[in-house]
Amino acid sequence: MREVMTKSMARNIFYGGSLFFILIFLALSYHSVRYIKTTSTNEETLTHSVAAGKKVWEDKTCINCHSLLGEGAYFAPELANVMERWGVLEDPDAAFETLKGWMEAQPTGIEGRRQMPNFNLSDEEIRNLSDFLIWTNTIDAQDWPPNDAG
Repeated sequence: MREVMTKSMARNIFYGGSLFFILIFLALSYHSVRYIKTTSTNEETLTHSVAAGKKVWEDKTCINCHSLLGEGAYFAPELANVMERWGVLEDPDAAFETLKGWMEAQPTGIEGRRQMPNFNLSDEEIRNLSDFLIWTNTIDAQDWPPNDAG
């Protein structure tokens, strides 16, 4: 004899399954947030200068052309490990000078060529941006980006 599923049995299976998967989702979300905060972000090294550099990054919408940790546009180079590629990761003053020189050396007004706009950043903004880019290099990005060349 074949059993027939009643409406209440179907409802109980639906609610039980939904509850089960909601609990799994919440547990995985909690684990992900905990992992990111404790392992990946290097939160203890955040400084006022790093936060100010992130604000420059956002205000000038650098992500419209550059990618950072794989997020953003691919019009211009990935910048997550740019300070390491330039060899100035351990020296904030050299990082500032290198970034300032690179930004000031960008050509403008050449028809048909990709070019970085001149944002007329102050030395403080460039220093903050270089500190932010140094900090992004300290994030455990699990070997991302995979590029080695500048």
